[in-house]
Formats: sequence, structure tokens, C-alpha cells
Amino acid sequence: MSETTGAFDGLGTAEGLELLHGGDLAVEGRLTSASNATLYCTVSDGARSAACVYKPVAGERPLWDFPDGTLAGREVSAYAVSEALGWGVVPPTVHRDGPFGEGMVQLWVHGDTTVDLVALSREAGHSGLRRMAVFDAVINNSDRKIGHLLPTPGGHLYGCDHGVSFAEDYKLRTVLWQWQGQALTAEALEALEAVRALLADSGSALARTLDRHLTEAEARAVRRRVELLVEHRIHPYPSPDWPSVPWPPV
Repeated sequence: MSETTGAFDGLGTAEGLELLHGGDLAVEGRLTSASNATLYCTVSDGARSAACVYKPVAGERPLWDFPDGTLAGREVSAYAVSEALGWGVVPPTVHRDGPFGEGMVQLWVHGDTTVDLVALSREAGHSGLRRMAVFDAVINNSDRKIGHLLPTPGGHLYGCDHGVSFAEDYKLRTVLWQWQGQALTAEALEALEAVRALLADSGSALARTLDRHLTEAEARAVRRRVELLVEHRIHPYPSPDWPSVPWPPV
């Protein structure tokens, strides 16, 4: 079984997306530690079933720095960027209707509970973690906590909770600063070039997803961040005007 199917109840990415789009959602419980309504569900179509997370727009808490009712769309946009980079940083994610209205639905990652997440977050030689740092720079993630790291028994690393991303202003806030100022890898630059080309094509799935779920200014800011990363070829530095680490960091 591959690292992907092992993480998603035996489903591959394409099969998981199909199930998320068309399956019936049954709410099993709520993740009470989340600041917004986050429901643990089962999605099934009679032949297949999988665990998933459902975040209805109706359960989003208003924030001062993000438009109301937009967090679910930002999670879907983060998945689109992850797919465009080709790194699978974000688990399969869709925007659809559910028991409490429209929202984000994402396959639940069955992670490796033996991994020390604090130690993992400090590693400098972990290629998946470094890809995640580049991904976070593209989406302007303002909440990369240690608890948002989801390593799998197969060795792949996923991340979750990308609702407070894609702000127009630079708000990168993360526990992954160990590469700041270092040269981007050749792999990262190649992936960023591919994303830049997709963003320039208004008909691409990536561009259409961002145009649907982000403001025009926020979509332009994504393009500008990618351009800056390609131009300067280094991992970004923290902002001097914005806290650089989320609180709490775990």
C-alpha cells in the first residue's frame, strides 16, 4: 500500500476526491480544540467510505484581518497550490454542501503517532518539511503550527489548517524558519516556475480556483509572491512588522 492510500483509508488521491465530491457526509463528532467549527465525519457512497474533516462556512468565527465566510475557500485554494507545486502538501480537499451548509471537506490523514512533532519541526534536512516552508511562503500562511504537521507511516508529510492564508499583506507566521535566507533548491525553483506559468493562464485550474475563492488583490499577491521567490531564489525572512511565529506554536 502506498504512503497516500495508507493515509486515506485505502484511497488514492483521485478516488478520494471523487468520494469527497459525491459521497454522503455523516457527522461523527467535533474537534473541540479548533477555534472554528471543525467536524469529524465519514464520507461514503455505498461502496467506499473514508474519514474526513468538514468545516462549514456557517461555523467560521469572524476575524479582523480576513473577510467573513472565506476560510473554507482559502483551504481549497491551498490545496490547489499544493497540487500545482506537485508536492501533495495538503490532503485532498473540496468545497461542497454538507449537513450544515457549504464548506470545506478534507480527507482525514491517519498520521504516524510515533513521530515527535516538536523535533520534526526543527529539522533542517527534511525535504518534505522544506517543501512545506516554500508552500507556506506562496500561500502566505499565517498559522503554521507544530500541530499542523501530519507525518504518515509511509513517510509523506502533510499539513492542515490553511484557512488563514492568502492575505494580501505579508503575514507569514510559521515554526519553519530554519531555511530563512538560504538558497531555494533546484526542485523548488522548478515547481515555482510551473506555478507561475499556471497563474499566468487564466484558464488553468489553479487560476480559476484562486479567482473563485480569493479577492482580486489577493490573487494578484499570490502571483507577486511567486515572482519574488523565483527572482530572489531564497527562502523568505520574517517580517519586521508582524509576529513571525504563531501563538501558541504547538
